[in-house]
Amino acid sequence: MSTTSTGHGHTATLSPWVPRRIISTLFVTQSLFSASMIASFVLMPIIATNLTGTPSLAGVPSTLLMLGRALIAYPMGWLMDRRGRRIGLTIGYLLSALGSAWSVQAIMVGSFVGFCAGSVLAGMGRGVTEQARFAAAESIRLSERARVISFIVFASTIGAIGGPLLVPPARQYAEQLGISANAGPYMIGAVLTTLATLLAFSLLRPDPMEIAKQLEGSESQTDDNMLFEQMEQVGRTVREIFGGRRVQLAIAAMVIGQLVMTLIMVITPLYMDGLSYDDRSISLVIMAHTLGMFGLSVITGYLVDRYGRVTMIVIGALLLIISAVATPIWSTLPALMFALFLLGLGWNFCFIAGSSLLSESLSVSERGRIQGANEGLVALSSSLGSLGAGFAFAQGGILLVGGIGSVLGMLLIAYTFWSGQSEEVAPAMGD
Repeated sequence: MSTTSTGHGHTATLSPWVPRRIISTLFVTQSLFSASMIASFVLMPIIATNLTGTPSLAGVPSTLLMLGRALIAYPMGWLMDRRGRRIGLTIGYLLSALGSAWSVQAIMVGSFVGFCAGSVLAGMGRGVTEQARFAAAESIRLSERARVISFIVFASTIGAIGGPLLVPPARQYAEQLGISANAGPYMIGAVLTTLATLLAFSLLRPDPMEIAKQLEGSESQTDDNMLFEQMEQVGRTVREIFGGRRVQLAIAAMVIGQLVMTLIMVITPLYMDGLSYDDRSISLVIMAHTLGMFGLSVITGYLVDRYGRVTMIVIGALLLIISAVATPIWSTLPALMFALFLLGLGWNFCFIAGSSLLSESLSVSERGRIQGANEGLVALSSSLGSLGAGFAFAQGGILLVGGIGSVLGMLLIAYTFWSGQSEEVAPAMGD
């Protein structure tokens, strides 16, 4: 049992089952959401081509999905600061369900515009639900937050495995109903995200934000919260918050990590195709990359809590640099698998350590909107990486792509030391 402050000078006892239930609920809802998103994403360019009759517009729905993700993140974060994480996440899962349902209707009537609208709604849902890891972190004390964040990130592994497996039976089921097979994955997606909506609305009680307020009052009197200096956080403007160097470093780690990862990952299949690799070999490399991104997340959380957030950001940046240098040099299949695995692992370190650092650098009342703004920036960096990869590859091949990734990784390390955050007290193990 843990003791927390009620904010009225009294002490309340919080059952350990409450944070466990909330964290477990978020793990399940994120697993359902991830499976839904990946199952539908597999067919998105194919459906776009079928609806328009030209491959030139195949990337439009995915681009709009990223745009929707970027646009909704801050407004919903603002809402969650005022109404709580439960309401915000419920709306996010609901938006995803509506996006899937809208896409089914668009496919059935052959509307490309409708399909794009469904993609925007799905992107909005993702922009909100990506903040589930922060809600989970608020439900636990400071010394364990990185492990909890990594646990929620690990939920994406379920989607990475289960999503593609759902596509064939979903297509068959749609055909049995007498509609386009391509609508099947979106039908399954609507069901999964509706279930996630109901679970979030029903089980995220008490609201993670309320638990965070209790923990913040309790931990302010303990050594757990000595990781950072106490700041005058009440009433800070957005400009003042973004002016904090810890906040800047946390966001830089996630944005640059996402940019480098996307830049190299997106172009690798094309690079391998030029080396005469078949589809199976390319799939193995992407599988190794996905394993690096999500498969070891729980271990990452332990390392971040053990050795510190900033230390792991630097290690993550080093892994990104190694991958960026190795990918153009190594041309054998095992070597490329290892290089892309390191790329995913470097992203994982930067993402989880940066998420932990950002969460701990904000007061409860600030987290929703600032974390939302961060999600918007991450989405924009992902879009920039996707667009920039093709241009860089066309101009200078994989060597230029790798060179850009290396420079970005070096800039992240340089900024870490320049900002004065290279020395950090890691949370003590076994607090």
